[in-house]
Order: sequence, then C-alpha cells, then structure tokens
Amino acid sequence: MEEEKGNGYTEDGTVDLKGNPVLRSKRGGWTACFFVVVYEVFERMAYYGISTNLFIYLTKKLHQDTVQSANNVTNWVGTIWMTPVLGAYIADALLGRYWTFLVACGIYFSGMSLLTLSVSINPLKPGPCSDPSGLSCKKPTTLQLGVFFGALYTLALGTGGTKPNISTIGADQFDEFEPREKAQKLSFFNWWMFSIFFGTLFANTVLVYIQDNVGWTLGYGLPTIGLAISILIFLAGTPFYRHKLPAGSPFTRMARVIVAALRNWSLPVPTDPKELFELDLEVYAMKGKYRIDSTPTLRFLNKACIKTSSTSPWLLCPVTQVEETKQMLRMIPILIATMVPSTMIAQIGTLFVKQGTTLNRNVGSFVIPPASLAGFVTLSMLISVVLYDRFFMKLIRKWTNNPRGITLLQRMGIGMIFHIVIMVVASLTERHRLQVARADGLVENGNQVPLSIFVLLPQFVLMGTADAFLEVAKIEFFYDQAPESMKSLGTSYSSTSLGAGNFLSSFLLSTVTRITGGDKGWIRNNLNASHLDYYYAFFAILNLVNFGFFLLVVRYYVYRAEVSDSMSVLRQELEGSRQHVSD
Repeated sequence: MEEEKGNGYTEDGTVDLKGNPVLRSKRGGWTACFFVVVYEVFERMAYYGISTNLFIYLTKKLHQDTVQSANNVTNWVGTIWMTPVLGAYIADALLGRYWTFLVACGIYFSGMSLLTLSVSINPLKPGPCSDPSGLSCKKPTTLQLGVFFGALYTLALGTGGTKPNISTIGADQFDEFEPREKAQKLSFFNWWMFSIFFGTLFANTVLVYIQDNVGWTLGYGLPTIGLAISILIFLAGTPFYRHKLPAGSPFTRMARVIVAALRNWSLPVPTDPKELFELDLEVYAMKGKYRIDSTPTLRFLNKACIKTSSTSPWLLCPVTQVEETKQMLRMIPILIATMVPSTMIAQIGTLFVKQGTTLNRNVGSFVIPPASLAGFVTLSMLISVVLYDRFFMKLIRKWTNNPRGITLLQRMGIGMIFHIVIMVVASLTERHRLQVARADGLVENGNQVPLSIFVLLPQFVLMGTADAFLEVAKIEFFYDQAPESMKSLGTSYSSTSLGAGNFLSSFLLSTVTRITGGDKGWIRNNLNASHLDYYYAFFAILNLVNFGFFLLVVRYYVYRAEVSDSMSVLRQELEGSRQHVSD
C-alpha cells in the first residue's frame, strides 16, 4: 500500500475505462466532479421542467379531474424513482456505471424528444378548448394519450439508468482511503443536492412560466435541449473520471446467502468467527475488493458460511459476501421509515399546486404560475444546504467530534420532524383558506378565494428546509452504508424511497377519497367544497407515527464498519485542531 501511495495511485480499486489503475493527481477529485455536478444542473432542469407542471397539463390540456391527475402524476413519478433499481442492477452486474449511464441517457433523450412532439404536432396533441372548467371540451384520443404517456414512461425508463449511477460516479471520484479526499467526499452530497436544486429552481420559475404563458412546445422543447447539453457536458469529462469495475449481480450474491443460510438452518454457528469460511486476502486484493470481518448482527445469516463438504455457492458463501448481504438488509427498515416523508414530497407537484390555482396569483400585472411556488422549495433548500455545510456542520462537530457534525440518521430524524411541522402548517393554512371561501360565498361556485397565493409560502419553504436535512442525508446514508461492491444498489434505495412514497400517495388519495364519499369526500375538483385540511391533518398524524417507528429502527441500527481508517484520521485531525485552539 505504501508503495502505491508513493506512486500516486488510488487505493480504492478505481481504474480508467481500459481497466488500468489511475493516478490520483490525473483523475478524479473535484476536477472530475465538476462535470458531474454541472451535468446534474441541466438534467434536473430537464426533469423538473416536465414534472413540476405536469399536473396543470393533465387538468388543463387533457381535462382530467383532480384525483385522476394527481394519481397519474404520482404514479409516473413513482415509476421514475423505482426504475433505478433496474439501472443499479445493470451497472453493478453487467455494464458498469459509466456505460449503463450512457445507454440510459439515450433512452432518456428519446423519451424527452417524443414528449415534446406530443405537445407540438396537431395529430398528437389535444385540440384547443375555451371552456376553463374543461367539462365541454373534447377528450383526447387514444393515440394522443398513448403517445403522451408512452413518452413519459420511456423517459422514466431512461432515468432508471441515470439516477442511481450519476451520483455514485460522482462519489467514486474520491478515494475512500485518502483522508483529504474522504473529507471532500463528506461535502460532495451537500453540493450534489445544491446542483440538483439549482437546476430545479430554473425549471420551477422560468420553464413553468413559459409553459403557462408562452406555450407547451417551447416549454417542453427547452428541457429537451437542456438534457442534450447535460449529456455533452458529462461526455466532456470522460478523460478525468475514475471508474469501478462491475462486481457481479448483487441480487444473486444476496440470494445465495439467504438460500445457503436456510439450507444450513440446522447447523450450529461456530463461536469463533475464524472457523467460518472466507476467501484468502489475496483473492480480494486481485479483484480490488474489500474483505469484511464477521459481525454478530443478523447471526442467522452466518450459517451460510459454515464450512461443509459442499463447495456450491448456494450452500457455502464467504464471510464477506454474508456481511454485504447483512448490510443491505439492515438498511431496509430505514428505507421503509423514509417512505412516508416521501409521500409528503409528492404533494408539492399535486395538491399544493391545486391549492395555488384557487388563490389570487396577481402581482401587479404579472400572474404567478401556481406550480412556480415549488421554486421556494428550491431556494429554501439551496440556502439551508449552504448554511448547513459552511456553518452548522463546522460549529457542531466541535462538540460531537464527528467529521459530519451529526450522524446521518440524526440528520434524517431532524428532517422528519420538519415534515410533521409542514403538514400541521399546511392543514392550518388550508383551514384558513376554507374559512375565507365560506365567508365570501365561494363554496359552491368554486371561484378564486381573495387570498394571496403567498399564504402557501410557509409550507413550501419548510419543505425545502426538510429536504436539506432528510433528502441529503438519505442519499449519503444509503451510499455510505452500502458495501463497496453494491454502491449503485445502495444509492437506488434512496430513489426507491421516493418511488414508494409516490405510489403510497396515490393509494392514500384514492382510498381517502373513496372512504370519505368519493365526489362528495375530502378531495373534490372544487377545493372550496373539499376538506383538504382534514387530509393534511391526517398526514401530520401519519408522520408522527412514522417518526416513532424511525426512532425504534435507529435504536437497533448498526453502522457499517469503515473499510479504511480515513474517518479515524479525520477525527484525530479535529481533536488536534481543537487542542491547538485551546493552547
């Protein structure tokens, strides 16, 4: 190792596209991450240029009702966030992250291009209609719906290969074994989210305005061009990237451990971990992988590495493979606990937007697009991430001696508390809006309520602050805690949380609507006659219960052991700097 350090080679098994070891000074670091981060700015602009205002397009152009439109949005967004599991599998098992990402970009761009055509060409787009309620408008044809939703789901398939791999590619540019790069990696995910929301801010303001006031052709064409630019930017950084070779199917390796443990269920586990089956250290060194020592957690799975006469991989697995499986399984309760907050995020592009359409949106002669308030989520996120990274983290780690300031799970917990507050505020705000609607006799006719749209601002701003804690920590947690050979799959846990949250949103909206009376229930096309305040109060209670579940899960969670001593070195540096100040 010391000789490699002297030669300047990375120690984490990264290579170039030809499989050769790379020099730390020539590749990786923030130089390579610059291209990855800038890519993400343009790509997020493209994605949110479609998703932020999709609810409005479905209601205004395709003439769907509130519940149908909301569910179509959340089902599509749910698919967007679930397909990364497939992309992670292909990257880890077959093509590697770089090539999986490029193939997915081609599919992504095809979907975006077809979507732009579907809102531009007369045979593919619905005809104009002057009825603002949409009741007398001609419904879109089967061809028009097929092309539009076909394009949306083609786009979703493409993002399945880009989402889990681009952030992982970025994190791979920092050497886990080099303390300085390890320290830079701690800030990477903060600035990664910064780039995401910078692109989102442009989409939520400029693109949404263009779609509402200029036209959908330009409004969808610009995100498509933005995606093309982002792909070219990523390709330009190719000479600077570090790559990790695919390590085989993580699902197969995990399945072998579970099957072997079940088949060996009657065998006693040796008290001495050294008696368990493990490959020689040289085998891992040759493959650029890490050997992991046996742990007492999920002890039943240790039966998979009990030495027997069989050498079948479905009966005998090395300790490292068992520990990798344990770590992926240990994260599943955390994954489940993050699904309810993801359901709250789904309201930004659906019911929050619907609320905005019922309020006064005029600022002088300028009319605010209802979906553009999502821009305040972005602004709040940007400010919160900067304050967290530049001030809070530096301040708090003086007391905690943790290079991150607080643990990733503590950061996630703070974000969950914010979600409880958000839904309480949203419920009280909606209750106030309904009181004004009743006082002005606007319940039956559903006309605009004489309140500024900015009355919704607190729930949007708080959502951005919550994201700065929960969403950033969630991405970093699932990447950090995943075994080295399953990083893409680990990263996909984060997107799976968002996907499941959107599907849960569709289920809850449909179920609550049916239970509370359908067209006469809590959520109707006419929000002035609805009880969205009850629905948000239900969400507040759901978040509170989920937070209790999260605390229970965290109590028994065991963090993955570090594969290098870089975190220990960072802690020693922190102690040394604090001692220097005190002297």
